[in-house]
Amino acid sequence: MALQNIVRVVLWMTGTLFSFTILAVSIRVLAGSISVFEILVIRCAGAIFILLMLLAVRPSLRADLPTRRLPMHVFRSSVHLVGQLCWATSLTLLPFATVFALEFTLPVWVLILAIVILGEKLTSGRIVVIVLGFVGCLVILRPGLIAFQPAALLVLVASFLYAVFNVCTKQMTSTETTFGIVFWMNLMQLPLALAGSDPLFFLRFESSQVLPIAGVGVSGLAAHYCMARAFRYGDASVVVPLDFLRVPLIALVGFLFFNESLDLLVFVGAAIILAGILWNLRAEARDGQEIALPEDQGTPERS
Repeated sequence: MALQNIVRVVLWMTGTLFSFTILAVSIRVLAGSISVFEILVIRCAGAIFILLMLLAVRPSLRADLPTRRLPMHVFRSSVHLVGQLCWATSLTLLPFATVFALEFTLPVWVLILAIVILGEKLTSGRIVVIVLGFVGCLVILRPGLIAFQPAALLVLVASFLYAVFNVCTKQMTSTETTFGIVFWMNLMQLPLALAGSDPLFFLRFESSQVLPIAGVGVSGLAAHYCMARAFRYGDASVVVPLDFLRVPLIALVGFLFFNESLDLLVFVGAAIILAGILWNLRAEARDGQEIALPEDQGTPERS
């Protein structure tokens, strides 16, 4: 990866981190009055509304809608919907930091699937970021020192499904536009979410819920748009480990707004995670420069 692309990946993943954090907080606030299926209806409907507005403002985007990979869209959207149901349900049962930390079994699955399906390389930097990421999450969770919670299994299932979803996203960026990928996903998921919802659930809305409703609708779309853009500039096994930073970020949010416990080990784990991320980014930048240098100097590539 070239240094310029690494910077782009970091910037787009920053948007992904904040979007997922806003989404998690909004789901926790709404969960007391509407079901998880109904929350997903809000997310899909809000995203489609925004996308249709963009189509009205920029008619040229209509060229992004035709697709040659409809079966892949169906598979990707279905897998993601089930993963979202598991993830959103776990947010109502477990502390934020626990959910997000357990979710980071995902990079291992992504790494394995990316190597097998996408043919990506297994480099030393990518191994380091996975190992340190897991060590950091173990420091935060302290397994064996707390009682096992069955709801944690929901997060593990969601992690595997998200890994499949992310690898499909990376694979589709070679032929599909970012706008088209996000549009088809929300269009296909909306009727599936409606099937599990009360058709008149919107009548239960209160004025105090306007902000979290907007948070679900906007951040759900923003998170996937930013993630798709990040995949356009970097390998899946580089993009996904950056998501480890969600753990300390959401732990701080839970502490400030939901009275969830926060201790020093959360930040120790975050430091370990960040060390692995920086190591991998440095290794990717170094490897990118080594590959680009012979071309820039007009010399043959090294064997």
